[in-house]
Amino acid sequence: MRLERVAFRYRRKDPWVLKDVTLSLPPGQVTEVTGSNGAGKSTLLRLIAGLRAPREGVIKDRPSRVGYAPERFPVDQPFTVRSYLAHMAAIRRAPSSTVGHWAERLGFEHLLNVRLGELSKGSAQKVGLAQALLDDPALLILDEPFAGLDATTRAALPSLIAELAATGTTVVVSDHQRCIETLPGIDRLRVADATITPLAPEVTKTPQTSQTTERSQEVQRTQTAQTTEKAEWTVLEVIVPKHEADSVESRLRAEGHDVRRPR
Repeated sequence: MRLERVAFRYRRKDPWVLKDVTLSLPPGQVTEVTGSNGAGKSTLLRLIAGLRAPREGVIKDRPSRVGYAPERFPVDQPFTVRSYLAHMAAIRRAPSSTVGHWAERLGFEHLLNVRLGELSKGSAQKVGLAQALLDDPALLILDEPFAGLDATTRAALPSLIAELAATGTTVVVSDHQRCIETLPGIDRLRVADATITPLAPEVTKTPQTSQTTERSQEVQRTQTAQTTEKAEWTVLEVIVPKHEADSVESRLRAEGHDVRRPR
């Protein structure tokens, strides 16, 4: 799949959200999209998914099977989880058994008879992920998939992404939670000022002898201890509306802060 000189804005006289974007998304590649809030990450993901058409440029060779999980799954629908996913599976001509498979894989079998409007943020996020995965997509777009997930699912999702990529699925992820940054071989794109900038991959370190490694680790421990002694820390309590908690937490984590929610 390829984007060639793609540009987008919402209205004719509006400023460009994205301009002159050219990039390739090969099969089996995981691409992480980064950038500040409002930079255009979600717009780029919707263009890639085919939910919006570019104002300029072309998008070529998009796979026929596309899975898209939005940042906020729309729960204001008159379905139970089971009936909604069964309906989506039928539309996409996927086997009905896929509903149970993904409910088990993502850990929400006990919620299949619950109405969508009664789901928590994290549970709704799981349903959004499941509907994106129902028909074995060749292109999978995930917009902040980790926000609100329980710790078990959050820990398992990077492995699932890697598993899908290994079978040839093209995966594009926006991730403020920084949960996939340790996956090997990821392409990274930064969205800023209406442009897309590829980020250089991490440099592979030269192998070290065990003696050199021990010395390096000792130096690192010493430096860390010294830095910790000199650093001045404080706890800042932030009170926000409940529906904004996940986005605020994601933003703070993206800026490098340690965020801990009270139990």
